[in-house]
Amino acid sequence: MNLESSQPLEYSTNQNQYNIFGFWIFLGAEIMLFATLFTSYFTLEHRTGTGPTGAEIFDITPVLIETFILLTSSFTIGLAVHAMRLGRQKAMLAFFGITLLLGSAFLGVEIYEFVHYVHIGAGLQTSAFTAILLTTLGTHGAHVTFGLVWGIIIILQIKNSGLTAENAGKTFIFSLYWHFLDVVWIFIFSFIYLKGLM
Repeated sequence: MNLESSQPLEYSTNQNQYNIFGFWIFLGAEIMLFATLFTSYFTLEHRTGTGPTGAEIFDITPVLIETFILLTSSFTIGLAVHAMRLGRQKAMLAFFGITLLLGSAFLGVEIYEFVHYVHIGAGLQTSAFTAILLTTLGTHGAHVTFGLVWGIIIILQIKNSGLTAENAGKTFIFSLYWHFLDVVWIFIFSFIYLKGLM
């Protein structure tokens, strides 16, 4: 029996295996980036000066919407990878597209939040707290934006050349990245928003 054929498509070539392993290393560096941001946030969260506190500016409604959208997108990218492994290109592209639409909706709500914060006087220069808050949220939002552009490129490549081993590897790596962003958001939701509202 050929063990190579029993592997998922994204692991079917040595190059893909190296790429996936390399991306795990990259995610380790990303973890350090966000760990640094969270550490800075926990150090500065009470340094509000004359500016507002988290309890004064946080609104749970948009945060819950963002959380629901992003968790749903994590589910749909999982379905896309599952469809890919079954060789169902149309279903895979549909779930991938839904993931990107949900990501766009998440980004829209986050931009609304940013505008709201600045409008009520919680900008980058207001206090150390608002500066690290907007930096942390902005870094996550920038990662989501990059993911949306990356995802569109992958979809276009699959439409042009079909579901190849190379495209499967790219899709799987994208799914790892997207799940990582969801995990980071859970930390933001739990330790920034919920903690700040207490």
